[in-house]
Amino acid sequence: MAMSCFATARESAKYKRDLPPAHYLLKIESFKVLSTLDKYDSGEFEVGNHKWRLSLYPKGNKDYNGSGYISLYLSIEDRPLNETVYVNYKLFVHDKLRNKYLTIQDAYEPISSFDVSKTQCGFPRFLSLKEFKKRSNGYLDEKYSCTFGAEVFVMHPAKGRKEESFTLIRYPIQNTFTFKIENWSKFRTDPQPKDFDFEKRKWKLMVYPKVNGAGKGKSLSVYLKMQDLTEKMQVYADFNLRVLDQLKKKYKEKQWGDADFMPLKDLEKSRKGFIQNDTLVVEVQISVVSEVVSKL
Repeated sequence: MAMSCFATARESAKYKRDLPPAHYLLKIESFKVLSTLDKYDSGEFEVGNHKWRLSLYPKGNKDYNGSGYISLYLSIEDRPLNETVYVNYKLFVHDKLRNKYLTIQDAYEPISSFDVSKTQCGFPRFLSLKEFKKRSNGYLDEKYSCTFGAEVFVMHPAKGRKEESFTLIRYPIQNTFTFKIENWSKFRTDPQPKDFDFEKRKWKLMVYPKVNGAGKGKSLSVYLKMQDLTEKMQVYADFNLRVLDQLKKKYKEKQWGDADFMPLKDLEKSRKGFIQNDTLVVEVQISVVSEVVSKL
């Protein structure tokens, strides 16, 4: 005998929605007449390359503590041999007064499995008969007609599935790159790029001597760029940019690039030590960078 998987009332999640079921509707013209039966099996419907049907117990499935309730199940008809079919399913009953669908699904096991020995899943306590028959709830109209439904989403194994691994690499020993820009007084507006490699990527430190953006003519601008970065690529990095005070062995530091990195009047004061022998020293210190590995 085929086995079944049943969710108890405690394990079901219920909510109402406007959208009707995507895959199947079962319209009962007279629930009063249907109630003379112990069980009704609907016609077949096909979803995800498998055939299904609804099994409705109008007086409840007494074998699974369903007395006083409507019991409703989803059954697979083409029993899979040597295969397990994984499904995310929902069962419905139409509230005709409000034109909404009471949606019921398993709250704790959203993915159910069907195989040759387990061909049915559902709810022995789908909805209490008292609640179902109460006219103000809208499930039964004056002619005792009602509508049930189902959505069945089959989880097919992906062919050629792509996987991506995202890691933030933290460096206990900070990785610092130091650059000397000589003949500083000769530079006016052209940026001074400094290229370097780090973690299989190419980076570029951009130093604008006197002109860029909001700091035009008043500030030193410093940025860090990653080269060969496409629009859809994202790289996360934690870094510091520094201009060294060569006299005091200190530095002016910011975590991000800035058009107004530091005022030129401070940079060019000899007593501050940022420019010595017409040379500016700039550092990049990278402490965290992301690594993304994709594979099929």
